[in-house]
Amino acid sequence: MLLSNEEKLNTVVNLLRKSKSILFITGAGISADSGLPTYRGVGGLYNQGRTEEGYSIEECLSGSMFQRRPEITWKYMFQLGIAVAEHQPNDAHRIIAEWEKRLTSVGGKVVVVTQNIDNYHRTAGSKNVYEFHGSLRTLYCTNCSWSEELKANTATLARFKELQKTLPPRCPECHAVIRPRVVLFEESLPLHEIEEFQYEFNNGNGFDLVFSIGTSAMFPYITSPVRIAALQKIPTIEINPVESDLSRYVEIHLPMRAAEALLEIDKRWTTKEL
Repeated sequence: MLLSNEEKLNTVVNLLRKSKSILFITGAGISADSGLPTYRGVGGLYNQGRTEEGYSIEECLSGSMFQRRPEITWKYMFQLGIAVAEHQPNDAHRIIAEWEKRLTSVGGKVVVVTQNIDNYHRTAGSKNVYEFHGSLRTLYCTNCSWSEELKANTATLARFKELQKTLPPRCPECHAVIRPRVVLFEESLPLHEIEEFQYEFNNGNGFDLVFSIGTSAMFPYITSPVRIAALQKIPTIEINPVESDLSRYVEIHLPMRAAEALLEIDKRWTTKEL
């Protein structure tokens, strides 16, 4: 029997009320409600095929291109960085951060695993965040120990526009090329982040509820926790306007945008007995 969206929302709220530990796995779709273009989705930043240099965007944002022609990689990282800095976390990010505070206050936990490099979860107030692909807001030198943390969006935007004047931007101390602490295509994920999360997932008393929000679920390190949770009979919820590769595995698929869905769930959780 197919459930209506109304029934699905009520079911999610009932599951939330029974949960002390929640895992959120988020992708570009959660930041789309901030006005930030998704990477591969409809209206994505790079869905037009080849760049003006004749490469795919994956080639431009790859480790090998950064080694050969860092100015090309930086050109498109600046586009991403400026887009991120011109926008803000949305209600979906803020609600997840608020749920973390709520559950932590009663001895529970909320963990966020994100593919996004926009740092919006931390900016919104989430503390327990694993940024598997890094963050655009940490810059470091490829040669010496220089590094720089960019905080507020206005400061980040000004800094990126300043750095954009020189391609590729260089270290103020040794003049080597600098880069953001993000994982480029062809590069390895941060092993310590993966190991810490695996411990949390496997040995940290697990989770009562798992959400997948706004991800196309193309990477095994994103799909595996959801599939494992489903096999272990842990309730799994996908929030995504369209079906993904994960949709067949989850208990509930809510075909809604992230902020819309979480606002509705939060309202029902806090104001209505079901």
